[in-house]
Amino acid sequence: MSSETKEVCCSLTCAGSAVDPDFKREIAAICGENVMSCYQCGECTAGCPAAFAMDLTPNQVMRMAQLGLKDELIASSAIWLCAGCETCATRCPRGVSLSKVMDACRQAAIKSGKPLAEPNIAKFHEEFLRQVQWHGRSHEIGLIGLYKMRTRDFFSDVISGAQMFLKGKLGLIPSRVKGLSGVRKLFRKAH
Repeated sequence: MSSETKEVCCSLTCAGSAVDPDFKREIAAICGENVMSCYQCGECTAGCPAAFAMDLTPNQVMRMAQLGLKDELIASSAIWLCAGCETCATRCPRGVSLSKVMDACRQAAIKSGKPLAEPNIAKFHEEFLRQVQWHGRSHEIGLIGLYKMRTRDFFSDVISGAQMFLKGKLGLIPSRVKGLSGVRKLFRKAH
């Protein structure tokens, strides 16, 4: 391949955006999903309980992944607003788990080092995983406290938190699961 041909291949654009032809393979390597299996029926979007809040609909996320529009996709808030409920996978006639693709896009966004569209959601994810690593499950009070410290948003939901605490929904002392060493071993293996 000549240097001119290589230059042309590396500078493809789609609707004015740079195309990364390897992005679909990167997603497959992270989560095992083949985005090319999607034929854009829209069932994922129709069933998604979070689609109303997303800047891109779930099927648009899949199309952008197919086209290699990595920069636009990892800059979207849609990948952070996915609840991971798997409704999309349940409804998909091709068996594609879009929530796994969303997770792979979140990992690519973090790896890129660019500012995240929803940095507080990323902080919440990190603190949730830290709680699971420490206790084998989430400890809500610890999670809330660490999340509030990281976001410096101390008072936005104090009343809701107090109501939940008074109703006994938030325990002060964290409980640990049996087999905590196995959970920690999984975290060590993942890192």
